[in-house]
Amino acid sequence: MSDVPAGPEAGAAEIASLLERIQAGDRDAYMTIIRLYQKKVFVMAYSILRDREDALDAVQETFLRLYQKAGMYRAGSSFQGWLLQMAKNISIDHYRKHRKKRREWETTKPLDEIPVAAEPARDGDSAASDLRAAFARSVETLAERQRMVFVMRHYNELQFHEISEAMKISIGTAKSLHFKAVQNLRKRLAPVLGIEP
Repeated sequence: MSDVPAGPEAGAAEIASLLERIQAGDRDAYMTIIRLYQKKVFVMAYSILRDREDALDAVQETFLRLYQKAGMYRAGSSFQGWLLQMAKNISIDHYRKHRKKRREWETTKPLDEIPVAAEPARDGDSAASDLRAAFARSVETLAERQRMVFVMRHYNELQFHEISEAMKISIGTAKSLHFKAVQNLRKRLAPVLGIEP
C-alpha cells in the first residue's frame, strides 16, 4: 500500500482513499491527513481565536472530529473547504465558550506570531521585521469577516470558491470582502511604507 506524499495538497482520489482507510481504522492514513492539513487548520483557528494554545486545542478537536466523521465527507466537494468549515465552527464555539475568560485575559497577539506565516527575521533584518509586525497589526484591525477571508486567501492559499464554501457565503461576497480587506490594509500601511493611500 503506497503512502500519499505529504505535499501541499492531495488530489481528490488520494483524499477519498485516505478517508476510506481512516474509516477502516488505518492510523497511517489519519496521520497523513493531519500532516497535509494541520498548518492550514491552525491558521484558520488562530485567525478566529488569536491565542496559540486555544488554536492548538481547536486543531486537536478538528482532527478528532474528522476521525469521527470521515464518512460524512461528500466526494466531489472540496475536502479542504469541508475541513476548514469544521475548524471554523469548532473555533467559533470555543471562542463563545471562553468569551468571559477572554475578556478578562485578552492580550493582542499579532498574526506574526503564527509560526507558519513568515520566516523569523535574521539579525540585522529589523526593517523587514518591523514591516511584518506593522502588517500583522493591520490585519488584526480588519473586521472579522474581512480578516477571515484575507487569512484564508493569503495564509491558507485558498481559492475564492473554497473560501465561499468554508464560510457559507457567495463567491461574490468572498471577493468583495477580500477587496475591502486589501483596501483597508493599503490605507493602514501607507504611512509605514511612506506612500499615498
